[in-house]
Amino acid sequence: MAQEPARVITLIVVDDHPVVRDGLRGMFASAADFRVLGEAADGVEGVDMAVRLDPDVVLMDLRMPGGGGVAAITELTRRGARSKILVLTTYDTDSDTLPAIEAGATGYLLKDAPRDELFTAVRAAADGRTVLSPAVASRLISRVRTPLPPGHETLSAREREVLALVARGRPNREIAAELFISEATVKTHLTHVFAKLGAKDRAAAVAAGYERGILG
Repeated sequence: MAQEPARVITLIVVDDHPVVRDGLRGMFASAADFRVLGEAADGVEGVDMAVRLDPDVVLMDLRMPGGGGVAAITELTRRGARSKILVLTTYDTDSDTLPAIEAGATGYLLKDAPRDELFTAVRAAADGRTVLSPAVASRLISRVRTPLPPGHETLSAREREVLALVARGRPNREIAAELFISEATVKTHLTHVFAKLGAKDRAAAVAAGYERGILG
């Protein structure tokens, strides 16, 4: 008899295409550590469902008739929802992706991401880790080409190390262990990274890191 997973990650799918919703539900049904609680066809319905069902992760499309993803992310953030939001965007040039970062989304993937990559991203998002694929990051470059404010310095070698580990989805505890420093020191480095890159959170810092060539 198959052993039950130690933890089951709950999620809802918000997308206006029934075929996409069905495909994602079937995909996650094939893995024992995921459970899809429901599906919504637009952002308004998605917000109501997320608040009602309290999933670990919300898979959010961005462009939907009747209520887009960015507005939904903004509303869930305003309500202080526990759910982490993983954006699945269709178009490489989707100009809504950066606003989604600013609105409070945790992760960003293209819909053609391989199944294993999507599973890994959902698990990381459920743990509160930033998930930003290089493919999506490259599409953000044109949207984050703003000069650094006067007085902002380049990142130190240690700050670059911390940012690189953040880009890999590592939480502060693992970064501290890998670099042999305290979690408090990691937080201090991140504060400096955010200030120097003009970023308000981990996802925005990773996007800026790719754009400025810090992360390659």
